[in-house]
Amino acid sequence: MGWSPFRRKRGSGGLGIAAIAYVVIDYLRHLSPAWHERLQPTLWAALAIAAVIRIAYYKHWSSEFRAAIPFVLAIVFMLSALLVEAISVRSVTAVLGLDWHSETPPLPDTGQWLLLALNEKLPQIVVQILRARIIGLHHFLMLYIMLNFSVLFNSIKAPGLGLAARYMFTMGIGRLLRTIAFVSTILPSPRPWCASARFQVPKHPHQWAQKYYVPYATNSNAIRQIIHYDIAYAVVGENYDDFQPNWGSMTFLADFLRPTASEGSASWYHLLKKAGGGCNDLLYSGHMLVAVLTAMAWTEAYGGFTSALIWALVMHSAQREIRERHHYSVDCIVAIYMGIFLWKMTGLFWPVKDAAKERRLRKLERIQRRLVQAAKDSDMDGVRKLLEEVEMSSREVSENDGVKSNKGMWLFSCGIICFAIVIVLIAFTLTSDG
Repeated sequence: MGWSPFRRKRGSGGLGIAAIAYVVIDYLRHLSPAWHERLQPTLWAALAIAAVIRIAYYKHWSSEFRAAIPFVLAIVFMLSALLVEAISVRSVTAVLGLDWHSETPPLPDTGQWLLLALNEKLPQIVVQILRARIIGLHHFLMLYIMLNFSVLFNSIKAPGLGLAARYMFTMGIGRLLRTIAFVSTILPSPRPWCASARFQVPKHPHQWAQKYYVPYATNSNAIRQIIHYDIAYAVVGENYDDFQPNWGSMTFLADFLRPTASEGSASWYHLLKKAGGGCNDLLYSGHMLVAVLTAMAWTEAYGGFTSALIWALVMHSAQREIRERHHYSVDCIVAIYMGIFLWKMTGLFWPVKDAAKERRLRKLERIQRRLVQAAKDSDMDGVRKLLEEVEMSSREVSENDGVKSNKGMWLFSCGIICFAIVIVLIAFTLTSDG
């Protein structure tokens, strides 16, 4: 049989059954809330009891402890990326003001046109299935958690924290790239009312937008002139001053978060907690990134028929994001192939498979004839020498994988630190000039 990405590699299928049961039972909240209230606690209790029982028989604690430090570092990295993203989400919304968001029409989205056309062509039962809220963001996160804990049942290879560290690290990279794409060009929301419903920011644009954008936004001749002179030449008209909160050393964030007078008593951290996913969420969807990374981790670590089902749920979730105008079609498409790319990329310097064991097996296959012949000739020195070659090759692979993993982690961490320093310097420069 040929290799298949959906071939189940370990375990007896219990993980797949538990995953399907979780999704089905959670969907009962829409069909029968009473049954949902009965079955969901029962499922969680059964899974928790089974996990507690298996802890006593788990034999890979040493590898789990070794993976704990990379896991903690990956968590810190991801949380830092989420903080940068939260600042960017609010600043992108705040810099142009609420009037721009409510008055600017959304971009044309051919993906939504296609879904609206299919509503008229497909049978109603199919349309209702496509519209159903079968799976959401929290479901994908819970499936990922179930995948990690399945290491207790030998459904995936140990260490479980190693897979979790790679997942969090990849998520952090994806969030940073998403933030860079998010702030590069401000695009109108697919939901024009989103900004006014979610944020309390001034209606007028920030001084930066008043100087560099507003005078040239609707005048084609002005755009030609700014291209020709390559300098902001227009005289700013009425200048709107923003409310300045007293945030101590974090006051420089006021230019990015733009709090109103009604939020004057709120801390900068409180404003960031309310940022959510933003309203101009283009290139690419954070929801879909989580979904794709969960599907990639599940497919690589476990496989099986449930991997195909999870990918089907990813596609269903993507079309529902477009259908409900949470995102443009391009958001979901880019998130899908970026999630696949990032997961494969981190796999280059964060190996999760037992490369030493695989190398040992390949070496044994290559020397099998020589080993058998040495045994037939009763050449024990030859057998011992061949086995030492196998052990030496596996040891070299383990050392190379460790060096490659640590080197990749430190290189990327240094890059992120340099990036953060550059961002902070730019922020202080802009605020001091303003």
